[in-house]
Amino acid sequence: MQQHRKGKVKKMDMKHSRKSGLTGRQKKQIRLVLLLLPFMIMIGIFSYAPLFGWSYAFVEFTPGVSIFKSQFVGLKYFKKIFENSKDFVTVMRNTLSISFLNICCSVLPAIFAIAISQLKNKRYAKLVQTGTSIPNFISWVLVYSIVFMLLSSEDSALNIILMGLGIIKKPLNVLTNEKHAWATQVAIGVWKSLGYNAIIYLSAITSIDQELYQAAEVDGANTWQKIIHVTVPGLLSTFFVLLLLAISNMMSNGFEQFWLLGNGMTWDKLEVFDTYVYRMGIKNMEYSLATAMGIFKSIVSIILLTFANWASKKLRGDSIF
Repeated sequence: MQQHRKGKVKKMDMKHSRKSGLTGRQKKQIRLVLLLLPFMIMIGIFSYAPLFGWSYAFVEFTPGVSIFKSQFVGLKYFKKIFENSKDFVTVMRNTLSISFLNICCSVLPAIFAIAISQLKNKRYAKLVQTGTSIPNFISWVLVYSIVFMLLSSEDSALNIILMGLGIIKKPLNVLTNEKHAWATQVAIGVWKSLGYNAIIYLSAITSIDQELYQAAEVDGANTWQKIIHVTVPGLLSTFFVLLLLAISNMMSNGFEQFWLLGNGMTWDKLEVFDTYVYRMGIKNMEYSLATAMGIFKSIVSIILLTFANWASKKLRGDSIF
């Protein structure tokens, strides 16, 4: 009898411990869910809820009139995107060409990060990193003012230096030069984001196993050889992930830069898809057309990302999804 009772007590204790263990795991999971909940709500509000606005692309929207009372027009505004084929081709040419140049320059932050990591004076390295990251936080309005003073006016710093050296006889206005408009905008964009974009590569460099550098030194490798055979391979995975994201983002050049730095002399080269949506859609109060353009942009971006991911998987055997 006593053994039977002891057996029952043990079973009850085991059941109780199991219940208490499950309750503990559940509490931990609940805490984790509560920790994620604010971010999930933010994603829902700012990423998924606005997708309801895509319905405006399929109706004849009039401000002040409910979308449920608006006339359904189907794919009318998607067809309208391609009606002015000349402007559309020009815009797509500018958008994709500038994005391609930016992708070609995407290796510069990695090179800059490697250069910073090789500085012996770490205090100076931090100073360089901080100083080059500051332009990323400057608004494009201020960047325009700085660029205008340095490059555009007749008494700009560039003209004073070049004329002082006798290289040019007449002042140059870089921002109105249509021939070099793409290169100028890409250079300004690289200057603004170079230091900030190098941060992720600096983080990747610090995560490289230091024993690899020590082994390379034992084998007699110099600084340049260690960069080629240790640092660069350690950065390739990070570079390719950022490259895939840059390819998927080719339709997004940014609105502020080209709207502020563009002018009548260079607008044929600097009107990108974002400014085109604003000019043709929002500025003309064609909200349904602007929405259709936004959907078109999203679809093209998804196609580019899928293709780039497929190419990466075929060529490297690695992909992001």
